[in-house]
Amino acid sequence: MDVASTSKAGESASVSVSASPPSSNEAAAGSQSDASEEEEYLDNSIELRGYLSKWTNYIYGWQPRYIVLKDGTLSYYKSESESDFGCRGAISLTKATIKAHESDELRFDVVVNNLNNWCLRAETSEDRMHWVEVLQLYKEDTGSTDTTSLRRHGSTMSLQSNTISLTSGGSLKKTQRNLREKVGELETFKDILFGQIETLQRYFDACSELNKNNAQPLDLGDGLKCIDFKGESITFRATTSGVLTTLQHCLEIIAESDDSWKRKLEREIDKRRRSEDQSKKFKEEIEKMKRLSYPGPDFEEGPHSTLPEDEFFDAVETGLDKIEEDMQLRFKLRLQSQISQTLVNVPHEAVAEGEEAREEFGTGAEAKSHALWPEIDRVCKEQLHYAREGVGQDGNGWQIFADEGEIKMYKREEEVNGLVMDPLKAYHTVQGVTAREMCHYFFMPEFRNDWETTLEDCTILEKISADTLLFLQTHKRIWPASQRDAQFWSHMRKITDNLEDGARDMWVVCNNSTEYAKQESKNGKCVRIFLTVILACQTHLPDGYVKGQPLNREDLTCKITYCSVVNPGGWAPASALRAVYKREYPKFLKRFTGYVIDQCKDKPIMF
Repeated sequence: MDVASTSKAGESASVSVSASPPSSNEAAAGSQSDASEEEEYLDNSIELRGYLSKWTNYIYGWQPRYIVLKDGTLSYYKSESESDFGCRGAISLTKATIKAHESDELRFDVVVNNLNNWCLRAETSEDRMHWVEVLQLYKEDTGSTDTTSLRRHGSTMSLQSNTISLTSGGSLKKTQRNLREKVGELETFKDILFGQIETLQRYFDACSELNKNNAQPLDLGDGLKCIDFKGESITFRATTSGVLTTLQHCLEIIAESDDSWKRKLEREIDKRRRSEDQSKKFKEEIEKMKRLSYPGPDFEEGPHSTLPEDEFFDAVETGLDKIEEDMQLRFKLRLQSQISQTLVNVPHEAVAEGEEAREEFGTGAEAKSHALWPEIDRVCKEQLHYAREGVGQDGNGWQIFADEGEIKMYKREEEVNGLVMDPLKAYHTVQGVTAREMCHYFFMPEFRNDWETTLEDCTILEKISADTLLFLQTHKRIWPASQRDAQFWSHMRKITDNLEDGARDMWVVCNNSTEYAKQESKNGKCVRIFLTVILACQTHLPDGYVKGQPLNREDLTCKITYCSVVNPGGWAPASALRAVYKREYPKFLKRFTGYVIDQCKDKPIMF
C-alpha cells in the first residue's frame, strides 16, 4: 500500500511501505510468527528515495544526488537513471547518527563513528523534517537489538581482559594457594565435627533409651560402654575454635587481596585516564588535519563556520605561501628562458611609445564623453586629496602596523554590517624609477600577472580610453575563504598642480568598483569585492639639478603613497582578516616596487 506520492527530481522525497497481499499459506505462516519477526519485516520494508543536495568537496560544493534508503542501507547515486548501475556510496543506518543542523534549516547530517559524514540538504524545511523523521524512526525500531548486541560484545571483551590480568599476577597465585589450604583445613574440621556430633547423638539416644528401661545396661554401640562427656565437649569446643580461626585467616587473606586489587585498580584507572587524554589529543590533531585536507561545509567561510579563527588564518596563510612559491618558481623559469641582454643606463630621458606618447594621455581628455567620466573625475580628486592628507590631520585614529625602513603602513579599524573595512594608508620611498614608470606598471594589464600573486584572470570589459579601462578581475580561491572577483574602472592621470617642493612630476592610478555594465563572475560562484584604491607617486631629483643635465637612475627618487579601502563582500573572521592584511600588504608593496625597479633598471628613463 503506497502511503506517499512519488517525488520528482529536485522536489520532496517519498516514502513507500511495501505491503503486498500475502497468499493463504503466507498468512498462515505469518499468524504463527512472533512480534519480533513482524517488526523485522516492517523495518526492512521501509523505503525512502528522492533527490537531495550532497556536499561533495570544497571545489564543487553542494551537488544534487539521488538518495535511496532500502534494507537498512542509505545509498546515493548521481541521478535516478544511474540507480540500476551501482551506487556511488552507501552507509548502514545500524550504527549511524542522524542529526539536524542547528543553524541551517535545510541541512541534516548522517554520521557513522565520526569518520564517515554525509552532509545533505533538502529543498525545503518540511522535506528535511520528513527525511529526518523517517530515518530516526528506522533507528528507534532497530536500535535496541543492536545496542544490546554491542553491550554483550563489550562485556565479553572486558571479561577476557580481566582473565588475562588475573592469571598473570604472581601474588594472586600465592593467595589462591593459601585459600585452598585453608579450605582443606575447613573440610577436615567439618569431618571431625560431624563425627563428634554423631557420637553425641548416639549418647543422647542411649540415655533416652536408658530412661525408658532402667534395667538394661548402657550400650552406645561400636563397643562403647561409656563416654567422657567432659572430654567430648572440650574437643568439640577446640574444633569449633579451629574452624573460627581458619575462617578468620580466610577473611584476612581476602582483605589483603582486596587491598592489593584496589591498588592495582587505581593504577589501571590512572593509566586508562592518561591513555584517554593522549587519545583525545591525537584525535583532535587528526580532526584538525582532516579539516585542512578534506574540508566540509561547516568550515567554509561564513557566519556559521565552525572553523576557529586561528585555524582560518593558518589555512589562508598556507594557501598564500603556496601561491607565492609557485609564482617565484614561474618567474625563475621565465628568466631562464629569456635571452640575456646587456643594456646600459641611457643618460637622457626616454620618450613614451604608442598611445602613451600622445599629449592627451593622463589628462582624461578622451574619456570625458563617457558616461562614467563624472564618477571617475570626482573619485580621483577625492582620493588624491585623501592621499595628500597626513595620518595625523583627520584625527580619526590612524594606527601604525608596519614600520620596515622606508615602508610605513597605517590603518583604522572599521566594520560595516559586521564586515571588516579597515582603511589603509602606506608610505614608501624607492630609488631608480620615476613616478610615471611606477604607475605605468601598476596600470597596464599586461604586467599585472607578474606582480599580483593571487590573480587568476584579468579581463578588459571596455577600453574607455588609453588611460582609462574597465576590468573584471578574478582571484584564486584560497580555502577556507570563498573565491572572489572585482569589477572596477582604472584611470591613470598626470597631476600638474600643488606639487611638493622638489618634485619634478606626479602621476596617480585610481581604481574604483562600479556597477556600470555589470558582469557576473565567470564561474557564477565568486564573492564580489568592492574596492577604492589610489597609487600616488612623485619623482624627486637631486638638489641643484639643472634641467637639461644628463640623468642616471641613481639620481631618481620616487615617493609613493598607497591608499585603499576594501569591502571583502562576504563574511570572514575579523581577527583572521586583519592578520592577513598585516602580513600581506607590506609584502605586496615590497614585491611590486621591487618588480618595477627590476624591470626598469636596464631601460631608458621615462617621465
